[in-house]
Amino acid sequence: MSETNTCPECKSPFGYSTGVLMMCPECGHEWNPEEAAAETAGPVVKDANGNLLQDGDDVVIAKDLPVKGAPKPIKAGTKVKNIRLVDGDHNIDCKVDGFGAMALKSEFVKKA
Repeated sequence: MSETNTCPECKSPFGYSTGVLMMCPECGHEWNPEEAAAETAGPVVKDANGNLLQDGDDVVIAKDLPVKGAPKPIKAGTKVKNIRLVDGDHNIDCKVDGFGAMALKSEFVKKA
């Protein structure tokens, strides 16, 4: 059966269509399959220019970023390879050459 027939509440595979919505005969839960598909998708992260970012992308730092405890900032134009998207305020995890592991905000990077 398709994934949209599986109830998001009780995981019953017997969901059926009632026109626009889906209905679960076991728990009585109703859901919109389009909304359920949007919820299961990963986080939508965009860079400073509005380009969609994905895991594994390469980005360039758009402006100098001060780093707490470091004597110098990360310079604008620094290329960061193989980013990983995460939930939270700083939604990019990466390794920056010369600084190590970092969490960056997507609004300060551009897709390379």
